[in-house]
Amino acid sequence: MQNCRGGAGDHDVEHRLQATPLSYRPRRVPVRPGNGPRDSAGEGAGYMNSPGLHTPAQIAAWRTVADAVHQNGGRIVAQIMHAGRISHPDNKHHAETVAPSAIAAPGEMFTPTGPQPHPTPRALDTDEIPSVIDEYAHAARAALDAGLDGIELHAANGYLLHQFLAPNTNQRTDPYGGTPQARARFVIEVAQAVCDAIRSERVGIRISPAINLHGAIEDDPDDTAITYRTLIDALSAMGLAYLHTIGDPTTPLIEDLSRRFAGPRTVSNGWDPVTDATIAQALLDNDQADLVAVGRAFIANPDLVHRWQTQAPLNQPDMNTFYGGDHRGYTDYPTL
Repeated sequence: MQNCRGGAGDHDVEHRLQATPLSYRPRRVPVRPGNGPRDSAGEGAGYMNSPGLHTPAQIAAWRTVADAVHQNGGRIVAQIMHAGRISHPDNKHHAETVAPSAIAAPGEMFTPTGPQPHPTPRALDTDEIPSVIDEYAHAARAALDAGLDGIELHAANGYLLHQFLAPNTNQRTDPYGGTPQARARFVIEVAQAVCDAIRSERVGIRISPAINLHGAIEDDPDDTAITYRTLIDALSAMGLAYLHTIGDPTTPLIEDLSRRFAGPRTVSNGWDPVTDATIAQALLDNDQADLVAVGRAFIANPDLVHRWQTQAPLNQPDMNTFYGGDHRGYTDYPTL
């Protein structure tokens, strides 16, 4: 694996690997660069025990993490998300679940009393949307107040921003729905607000075009292409730090969007196959990525960069512990 310096926005990095959004305790800090806490501002929380980054106490707690990362020479950004309809009132102190349209997500949400069906969300009123946009900007400012190096907007995987992009989850008839351009509007306005709050050089975004996760379906190729081209052109004009795409980078859609974006490109290969050193190097050599995002291998190998550089054996990830509530599967993998 080649070792070279590169950059994304304000940040120089010593190699071209990026840990996907995970939360590490201090003993795992030497992994760099990386995404850090995934934030759900109060009303936007979806899952049980989601870490927040919007109160003074949370900001102070994350500052200790940011300090530890920086002391070890790393960079860390927070992934900012609003779950939208992928939530349940029992997981958010009985707050209301909202979405672009009043359409329930398929499947169930795990809650303190066990799995429960996703509830039908309330459709956001048009005059409520500016306050939701402000929540994103507030979370971004909180990230910098905590000493983090920037944020990544989570516009993928069927959460609120993606719900506005996808035609089956956005059936609005106001200026935020009805056409591909209108469905992209909310994400564009969120990105602009965050850039205005903390500067575009500290803002990245994650998208998953046509991945069809959590019931956000984008199965019309022409509609999907127009939607995301509209989004990418607007993001390029803002000067974002990077674009993070999920999915096979060789597909025409991902390839087109990556080339269209005027800035560094981070690629997550998706779920299959697991990204290894050979795949990562090929993505770089073929100019399909400027940075390669790695999840499962990084979970099991806090020192993954060193292992790849020295061709050392890897710990194998235990997927049974990926979503646990304690240290098992998070901070107990050995390092060299």
